[in-house]
Amino acid sequence: MSKRKIVILDGHTLNPGDLSWDALGELGDLTVHARTPPAEIINRAAAAEIVFTNKTPITAETLAALPALRYIGVLATGYNVVDTAAARTREIPVTNTPNYGTAAVAQMTLALLLELASQPALHSASVAEGDWTACPDFCYWKKPLVELNGLTMGLVGFGAIAQAVAKRAQAFGMKVMIHTRTPREADGIEFVDRATLFREADVVSLHCPLTNENEGFVNAELLATMKPTAFFINTARGPLVNETALAAALNNEQIAGAATDVLSAEPPRTDNPLFGAKNLIITPHIGWATHAPRESD
Repeated sequence: MSKRKIVILDGHTLNPGDLSWDALGELGDLTVHARTPPAEIINRAAAAEIVFTNKTPITAETLAALPALRYIGVLATGYNVVDTAAARTREIPVTNTPNYGTAAVAQMTLALLLELASQPALHSASVAEGDWTACPDFCYWKKPLVELNGLTMGLVGFGAIAQAVAKRAQAFGMKVMIHTRTPREADGIEFVDRATLFREADVVSLHCPLTNENEGFVNAELLATMKPTAFFINTARGPLVNETALAAALNNEQIAGAATDVLSAEPPRTDNPLFGAKNLIITPHIGWATHAPRESD
């Protein structure tokens, strides 16, 4: 009996060489591609019964050209890279890995917040440039430093990652405010509508999936309602945010700062409007990438 054919379309980001695919290879005839350009998807997945993808898109047109396909596994939390409606029509199950990076992404969210609030990288670079040795005083700071204790953390979404962020924020003495479609009982947490959250929170952090309905919902109008002292953080999905509007809000000092681990296109174009924006931290979608969650995936 021939083994089922298993294809991984873009294995490099999940496993750049520090993990093993052996366990998956025991289930069938496994082929791992580091990356797959769009023009090669159909050719590489041809005759495959099982396809795994991380960010390589599986469209309706692609599905139509893969008659042997029986299962799609998404090696990430979000599954917007797969046309799930087309897969459902073919009765092809699509699974994701919703809980593998919970602790890692929560950690990244707090790391970005602490960088915005306490500016350690800025001041470390300043010391390295000689500013402290030239200082007439025993200390100095180049930007206002913000104490988190007593401030309000506003989370959009309340899945596993947001719940983990909420616990960590509470450990810093922060109040927690949530906007979600499914409010539930949670100690010390206030559930509010989206407008209230953006208007009243000192930090707004996105932890919701990307859908057709919420794409670009963080727009100029919503950002204009935030406090001028507020921070904005996105470790969810880049297209949730109108990047031109966020850049304008930062450059016009409508908000105090922002940090994002995700962009609307990844890798980004050189003309992304966020590049060069004031008081902005951008990291290359690494919130999930510690060794522990990749190994458990």
